Formats: sequence, structure tokens, C-alpha cells
Amino acid sequence: MQFITWQSGNSNPMMVENFETIRQWWRNLNGKEITLRQRILSENGDVRELDWEPQRFDETFAIANPDVRGITLYWQKPGMPDGRNTTVRQLQLDSKRQQFYIYPQSQPTLVMQIGLAALKYQTLTLKDPEIFVEDKETLILRDTTRLIEVKLKLNSDIISGLKEQLLE
Repeated sequence: MQFITWQSGNSNPMMVENFETIRQWWRNLNGKEITLRQRILSENGDVRELDWEPQRFDETFAIANPDVRGITLYWQKPGMPDGRNTTVRQLQLDSKRQQFYIYPQSQPTLVMQIGLAALKYQTLTLKDPEIFVEDKETLILRDTTRLIEVKLKLNSDIISGLKEQLLE
């Protein structure tokens, strides 16, 4: 998982570019239905180790007026006259999964996850699949019991990424 990260006080020149990317992503959420989840960080601080499955106090709503001023994120929930805001110490954007992690300055053990509510993948599990390569560019996965076939068109970038992930 590759994050675009911004940290308060970090002088790395990439922080400016990362912050601008995150700021644009945040502003583009206006009017979209999002999920807002809050979790306590694990000791090592890795958000990938947290349970992000829906829980009782998670919220889903159409976000309004998301903005960034300084290092503070602003937004509104429908039906609430007052906006909400969080001053942050770190931000991480997983652009592939469209998930955004907010680390509030005031609560160092807390992380908030914002995700697009409409982004839901259908999972298809193939048991004992037959695997073929066609034309050196297409990977075919076939479940002969259920008569399901999945064709994946591959290019050199996808093949390189797949090799990298298989070696991890």
C-alpha cells in the first residue's frame, strides 16, 4: 500500500506537493457520500493493522464544504448548522483505495479514516482455479465447477507490480 503522506513540521520538499495533492482530494469530496471512522492507533501506529470494519459509532453522510485552511481540515454534515474541523499533525492518502487517514494534533492516539461510501468491491472467490496465460498478455482464471472465467489484460507495469507483490 503506497500512501501520499504529509507531516506537520517535516521539511522534506515533497511535503508541499503531497499536501497540495491531499488538499485537492479533500476538496473534491464536496457533496459525495463518505464514511467517517475513528480508531485508536496500535502501538506501532500502522493503520493497516486496525479493524476498519463498520462499528457502532461510524458515520456515513454526504460531506459538504470540505476545505483546508493552514493545517486544519473543515467540513459540514447535512442538517448541522455548525461545521466541524480538525487541526492535523499528519495526513495520509491511499489514492488506490480512496481512503484518507487523518491524525489529529489534539489526540495523538487517534486516527480518523475517511472513505468514499459508494466505493464497494464485489468479491469473487475461485476455488481451485485453473490458470492460463494467453498471448503473453492475458491471464485467465477459470472455475470449471461454477463455469466462471476471469480474463486479466496485463501490460508491463502490471506484470512488474504483480511480480513485486508476489515477492513480498
